[in-house]
Amino acid sequence: MPPKSMNWDFSHCLVYVTAADAAEARAIGRAMVAARLAACANVFEGMVPIFGWEGAIKEGSEAVVILKTTAERAEALVAAVEAMHSYEVPCAVVLPIAGGSRGFLDWISQETGEDYEVG
Repeated sequence: MPPKSMNWDFSHCLVYVTAADAAEARAIGRAMVAARLAACANVFEGMVPIFGWEGAIKEGSEAVVILKTTAERAEALVAAVEAMHSYEVPCAVVLPIAGGSRGFLDWISQETGEDYEVG
């Protein structure tokens, strides 16, 4: 059951996170999988953010990590990302999965479940 602070009507989701670079994105991904808050992390390098910050338009370089998890784990995952992230205001947003391969969704549930041991 999803945490009461978030009113979600889905069972699985992707959490989209931007990071300062590929090393940080990999560290976040590894930490979330090791903590069993995510079943998998996909890292994309070479992203170019264009954003407003402190009254100016800025451009930079980032990496993105997409984390696959359950609605039950999403809030804890976002909190864990925020705790280890280098940004003052990190992007960590939950994107519901409306449907998909049942076997894949079951695998996410298994990998992030309380009673499953990561090898």
